[in-house]
Amino acid sequence: MLYKAQDRGIIDIEYVNLRDFGIGPHKSVDDTPYGGGDGMLLRCEPAFAAIESVKSQNPNAEVIIPTPVGKTWNQALAREFAGLEPAKSSASSVEAPEEALDTNCGDTALTTKTSTEGEFKHYIIFCPHYEGYDERILSIVDHKISLGSYVLTGGELPALILIDSITRLLPGVLGGETSAEIESFSDGDNLEYPQYTKPAEFRGMTVPEVLLSGHHGKVAEWRREHSGRQTQS
Repeated sequence: MLYKAQDRGIIDIEYVNLRDFGIGPHKSVDDTPYGGGDGMLLRCEPAFAAIESVKSQNPNAEVIIPTPVGKTWNQALAREFAGLEPAKSSASSVEAPEEALDTNCGDTALTTKTSTEGEFKHYIIFCPHYEGYDERILSIVDHKISLGSYVLTGGELPALILIDSITRLLPGVLGGETSAEIESFSDGDNLEYPQYTKPAEFRGMTVPEVLLSGHHGKVAEWRREHSGRQTQS
């Protein structure tokens, strides 16, 4: 789907190498933390330089950082970032017809352009790596996003999850016009109704008769009744 979105000009993905902005002959981007401790932290200088290099093309681009202290990512936020819902945060929406959604993934940066009704939104997703990042980097961040209460070794996966969950909502990416409207979490915490395809019977398991009836009203009622069931822990 990401390939299709790029091929159709709905998004545009670029890469920026964070080490292009590194310090010294070895292009260092990290250092040991003040006060001691294990691991290395991303330094301010290359982070600011990388982000500012993108902002020089579009000063209104909004910066996202995946971080445990951020707002938990969900479908409502994905719709907001895709431009399908009014922004609820203090950061303003961006209209950048020639620009893209940037993603800085530790050593590399990834850029994507998302389109809604011919208008483009431009995001910079700066993805920490190593042990973490210098806290001062947050001073140029607009959105702090958490994917959940767990830790990953780098920002590449969170960046791809954000990009995928936003892109698939854009008009023209999925096949059907309502594909993204009837799925799980499309309306709050609802879960999508069970679905079946051929054969009608498989190893003693049968498709509910109502779905074979051809009665659109009864099918719609059955789907409503079976939507919103909570997942089991």
